[in-house]
Amino acid sequence: MAPGKDDDHHHHGHDHGHHHDHHHDHAHGHEHGSELSETQLRVRALESILTEKGYVDSATLDAIIEAYETKIGPRNGAVVVAKAWTDPAFKRALLEDGSKAVGALGHASRVGDHLVVVENTHARHNMIVCTLCSCYPWEMLGLPPVWYKSAPYRSRAVKDPRGVLKDFGVVLPKETEIRVWDSTAETRFLVLPMQPAGTEGWSTERLEELVTRDSMIGTGFPKQP
Repeated sequence: MAPGKDDDHHHHGHDHGHHHDHHHDHAHGHEHGSELSETQLRVRALESILTEKGYVDSATLDAIIEAYETKIGPRNGAVVVAKAWTDPAFKRALLEDGSKAVGALGHASRVGDHLVVVENTHARHNMIVCTLCSCYPWEMLGLPPVWYKSAPYRSRAVKDPRGVLKDFGVVLPKETEIRVWDSTAETRFLVLPMQPAGTEGWSTERLEELVTRDSMIGTGFPKQP
C-alpha cells in the first residue's frame, strides 16, 4: 500500500507520483462516441483476422465477451461490496488483503494481480485510474468502460480529480479529501463505496442491486433505495 500521507495521487510501480496542482479547466472528459466506434471497428477487424487465421474460434470469443459483459460484469464486485456492508469481519479482511478476501469467495484473480480495496468515507473519497494504459480489475468489474481508457480521463483524473468527478455528476463537500489510486499490471484497485442510508438490515441480495460499476471505480455513487 502507498504511504498514508495526504496527497492526491498514489502510485504503484510508476515513476510519476508527484503532486499535481488542480487548476486545469478542460472539456467534458467522458463523451467519446467517435472513439467508441473507432475502438469497436478495430476490435472487429482484429476478431476477423484472428478468426480467419484459425487462432480464435468466433463462438468462443463471443462466449468470453458475453461472460465479461453480462455474467461477470460488475456483478462480482457488487457481491463483494454488499457482503462487506453486511459482514464486518469480511470488510476488515477485504481492506487488509483484497485478493485473499475475494479469493475466499471463490473469485480468483489472474496470476500476479493483487487487488487492493480502498474505502470511501465522509472524510475521504477514492477514485481509480490507470495513467499509463487501462489496468482494471476485470474479475470484479468486467470490461472497462471506454471513458476509463480515454486519454482525457487518464490525464485529468490526476490533475483535476474534483473537476472530473463533477463531470460524472459527483459533487463532494470541499472538506472531503479526494485520493486518486493509479493501477498497474500488478496492482488493481476497487473502491468500497459507502452504504446508502436507510438500507441497514437489508439482505445482501437487495444491496447488490444498489452497487454500480462507477461506484466501485469512484466516479459514481451507489443507487439510492
